Amino acid sequence: MQDNKVKVAITQGDINGVGYEVIFKALSDPRMLEICTPVIYGSSKVAAYHRKALSIPAVSLNNIKSAADAHPKRINIVNCLTDNVRVELGKATQISGESAFIALERAVEEIKNGFADVLVTAPINKEVIQSVHFNFPGHTEYLASIFGGVPLMLMVSDILKVGVATAHLPLNRVSESINEELIISKLKILNDSLKKDFVIRRPRIAVLGLNPHAGDGGLLGDEEKHIIEPAVKKAREQEDIMAFGPYPADGFFATDGIKSFDAVLAMYHDQGLTPFKALSFSTGVNYTAGLSIVRTSPDHGTAYQITGENKADAQSFLSAIYSAVDIYENRRMNEEFGVNPLLPGDIHSSQQEK
Repeated sequence: MQDNKVKVAITQGDINGVGYEVIFKALSDPRMLEICTPVIYGSSKVAAYHRKALSIPAVSLNNIKSAADAHPKRINIVNCLTDNVRVELGKATQISGESAFIALERAVEEIKNGFADVLVTAPINKEVIQSVHFNFPGHTEYLASIFGGVPLMLMVSDILKVGVATAHLPLNRVSESINEELIISKLKILNDSLKKDFVIRRPRIAVLGLNPHAGDGGLLGDEEKHIIEPAVKKAREQEDIMAFGPYPADGFFATDGIKSFDAVLAMYHDQGLTPFKALSFSTGVNYTAGLSIVRTSPDHGTAYQITGENKADAQSFLSAIYSAVDIYENRRMNEEFGVNPLLPGDIHSSQQEK
């Protein structure tokens, strides 16, 4: 059975976390089957275990062998695990890590084969998923190894978009990793994504400094003066990117500065994600820009401490699905017309510029 809805591959994540809870809650939204065809990669047995533990109404799952067989008006599930897999709610176990990877690997394989369109990943435990098959800091790096490209972790919400120059990296290695080439590379990916994935005609990007007060003229560090500022200048002059900065991170997020820009490039993980989650936690989405495929996830982790208690908020996961579908459709529109639909000459762009 075929239709033109986006086919969304949803990985179960860590089977001992809140993955199934947020998946169930998000897919219970009556609008979901109108905009996409969901395909869960996991286990119908594990799904039933979580449903019972949560004391929620039964979720009707259509068991299929591949997304190629997905029913467009049903919630589909591809069973990836054996029936004897053990669930231990709220615990990080070797089995939960192995199960998360098996589902992820199968979903990635199906996307590569063209059976699914986009990938939405439930949270994993980055420690227990490690193995000879998965030796990466997280989803972002693993997917880059499969699909190629230079990934950019981009946090997305209705009010804010924040990318990070260095993602899953220990803080004591951040300074040595910051250089002009890296910053310009990330700015190019961010700028391209804003145009292609989010249909922003002429993006304005704020670049944050690395040190407190953006170095205070060199008193608190000179990376801004010798690396970040020259990189921003080259990005503007050589790459035609509307980049500005570097700005002190604390002052930038404490004011209305974010309203003047379409996105922010932070220098390291917590510098960007801490204010983002403070401002957009319930609706925030983690998007991996720079890949040939579309991948999103919620902006929270496994939440072991509330697993099985029916307390998890599914809004972020719901937003992740909607964002994946929107980005895919934006890319499809670009490919179909060969241009950004909001480039000069487009009726919407003309009206906005009058």
